Amino acid sequence: MQDQKTQDQATQNKWTAVDRYFSEQLALSDEALDAALAANKAAELPPIDVTPNQGKLLHLFARMIGARRILEIGTLGGYSTIWMARVLPKDGRLITLEYSAKHAEIARLNIARAGLSAMVEIRIGAALETLPKIHAEIKEPFDLIFVDADKANNAEYLRWAIKLSRPGTLIIVDNVVRDGAVIDAASTDKDVQGARRLFEAMGAEPRLSATALQTVGSKGYDGFAMAIVEGDR
Repeated sequence: MQDQKTQDQATQNKWTAVDRYFSEQLALSDEALDAALAANKAAELPPIDVTPNQGKLLHLFARMIGARRILEIGTLGGYSTIWMARVLPKDGRLITLEYSAKHAEIARLNIARAGLSAMVEIRIGAALETLPKIHAEIKEPFDLIFVDADKANNAEYLRWAIKLSRPGTLIIVDNVVRDGAVIDAASTDKDVQGARRLFEAMGAEPRLSATALQTVGSKGYDGFAMAIVEGDR
């Protein structure tokens, strides 16, 4: 057992070192991003921000689709928010939803430090209560929707994402592999079951063209799902 733990830790150390190498070689950090991570740590927010290479991936996806309007479900300290908001044109807008008032305040300061306050709006409260209000008020659908909130409600977040989208909208859902436990139908973990319900909903939805990828890195073994909204078929 000890040998297995030692081997597992060595594997994790390698994954973390590779992520660090990517970040250093590709310059995946700067003053504002580093300050956001430092502020999140100082405020004792959960250490669950996306990694720098994952943040840049979100940034590149947003650039590839020419995103002008972005919705983020799950702000935490605003690290991923900064990555995505940097893509937006001057008249672009990012709305990010955060349950915790404490997390939202840290995110607000991080976003202001990054010079992005004018195009980012943080809404505080349970996302499933906020999303219907957004649906009732928006005049344009979102181009990119990133879901990284409580995993048990992922299927519901997907349904709202579709309502708030248009044909061509990109939907990305993080943390769907759950260290491989997503394949365990008997799991009693609410996050695992939330991931499974997400995939059932994605697979049954004719308006989506979807896939999922497993990832390894400094945050361990996980992955994400992504889908393009194709309209009625």
